Amino acid sequence: MLEIFKPYILTFIPIFVAVDAIGNIPVFISLVEAANKKQREKIIRASVTTATVLAILFMFIGKGVLRILGITISDFQIAGGGLLFIIAVRLLLPGAKQGFLTNGHDKDVGVFPLGTPLITGPAVLTTTLMMLDSFGIIPTFTALIINMFIAWLTLIRADLIMRLIGPGGTRAISKIMYILLAAIGVMMVRRGLMGVF
Repeated sequence: MLEIFKPYILTFIPIFVAVDAIGNIPVFISLVEAANKKQREKIIRASVTTATVLAILFMFIGKGVLRILGITISDFQIAGGGLLFIIAVRLLLPGAKQGFLTNGHDKDVGVFPLGTPLITGPAVLTTTLMMLDSFGIIPTFTALIINMFIAWLTLIRADLIMRLIGPGGTRAISKIMYILLAAIGVMMVRRGLMGVF
């Protein structure tokens, strides 16, 4: 029975780490602090819709684009793993997230920077493609949709979550997620090198 759910669990965890729904809460609150309830709901809707559509599109056309460019899955694993590791290291640096992902206050913050690159950024796109190659379309698509639902839920309940775990708790969870993201990056590079050699 557990074997049936194994691909779903193994696909869900890396995407969950890449999305980092809880870690996005402080940035979300800082971007929408001047917005009223109706505006917040609109921003959340726009951000999750953008993030989901972008991730699904890349999931279906990403491999085709790679094939046209003559890039193998092993090449993509090495490059993607390296990119994930670099992103994780940059996000682990103090104060890096604000400057790295949220330069400027665009009036449509739901699409940018919340939808992309905050929820669906290079880490999510790379991880999704790797999970698709490792576990197939159904587990990857299911894990992606569940993670986007979790992202939506955390943004809807952002104020409550911040009150419960506090800014320190949110930062601690984020740091753990970034370390896991770095480890997933190393694992992808290792698998890519094994595929090449």
